[in-house]
Amino acid sequence: MPYEKLEINTPAPVLSWANHALGHEETQMAKNVASLPFVFKHVALMPDVHLGKGALVGSVVATKDAILPAAVGVDIGCGMAAIQTPYHAEQLEGKLKKIRLDIEASIPVGFNENKDVEKSITNWQHWHDFKDLHRGVQDLQGKAMKQMGSLGGGNHFLEVCLDTEDRVWLMLHSGSRNIGNKLAQCHINTAKELAKLAGDRLPDPDLAYFVSGTSEFAAYWRDLQWAQNYARVNRDVMMARFKRVVEKHVAGGKPFKPLLEVNCHHNYAEKEVHFGEDVYVTRKGAVRAQTEDYGIIPGSMGAKSFIVRGKGHAESYCSCSHGAGRLMSRNKAKNVYTLDDLIEQTKGVECRKDTGVLDEIPGAYKPIDEVMNNQSDLVEIIATLKQVVCVKG
Repeated sequence: MPYEKLEINTPAPVLSWANHALGHEETQMAKNVASLPFVFKHVALMPDVHLGKGALVGSVVATKDAILPAAVGVDIGCGMAAIQTPYHAEQLEGKLKKIRLDIEASIPVGFNENKDVEKSITNWQHWHDFKDLHRGVQDLQGKAMKQMGSLGGGNHFLEVCLDTEDRVWLMLHSGSRNIGNKLAQCHINTAKELAKLAGDRLPDPDLAYFVSGTSEFAAYWRDLQWAQNYARVNRDVMMARFKRVVEKHVAGGKPFKPLLEVNCHHNYAEKEVHFGEDVYVTRKGAVRAQTEDYGIIPGSMGAKSFIVRGKGHAESYCSCSHGAGRLMSRNKAKNVYTLDDLIEQTKGVECRKDTGVLDEIPGAYKPIDEVMNNQSDLVEIIATLKQVVCVKG
């Protein structure tokens, strides 16, 4: 769909692909960001946009000479990974529960971590950079090592999916775990302290920022890149274990070569060139969708997901949505829905069906088909997936 320019009076315009009116709080959050003096050209809102902290989830913000730590968020490098296997649906028959139990045994979820650290993790080339990270995390290297290859909680998940041709895909959603959270909190607090000292009158304290050329900016950028690398490798480690589980049950342990592999961030910042200028692009709940970029747009634990390819739409800063987007808060979902609703909405999916995941019920999310229709100018759909196994964090 074509984007629309929101009718709000801000120094930088706000372009929206959401195809619906923003609520009062959402509109104010968009205004706050678009009023910052270093925002470049305009702010882009994706179809799944909803309330966040400081900046809207589902927003893309390009900045000149400054960066907003809270806009990146606390799960630095959170994103998705997926692989297409050579297997087909009939090869999974009668095996789904065993596959789910083996996934849960192989990959720690929630607050759990690995009991032992495997060699591929200890050999990661960036561990030697740990000593240069923010001093507030210096005692966390051991924990970070044990958490690499773990899922986390909330809306993180691992899924076995089928596409419309009954081909089997493996997909997961996770980020930089506790270490990314701690690094983010350290720098967000520093930015807020600097804003107070400078007497900055920010529209929201969570929009405290760092200016390029300062030591604080350099320290945040270094830690940000480290955490983004950690998040990507964390997904790689989990996917390798996930792949071995499926190989064991489908092919007697014989390894397969993926037909397609995708690993993309959706909470992160990078240096990019847009409209002929060097800028810092922060995607808070958005995926890069440059021409030929592959991305992943998941629905919910009972809905379709999509493998997409970017169209390089300039006005979106070559971006697309990162999912369906929440329709209601976690607390509201728990109050509105029952366990029977969850069982009904996840029919046909091998997954947990208890009150512990009630806040992740499909009804708490926006309809994914509507979200996809609203970004047909941003991406083309390569594969449509539906889960048959779902492991939640």
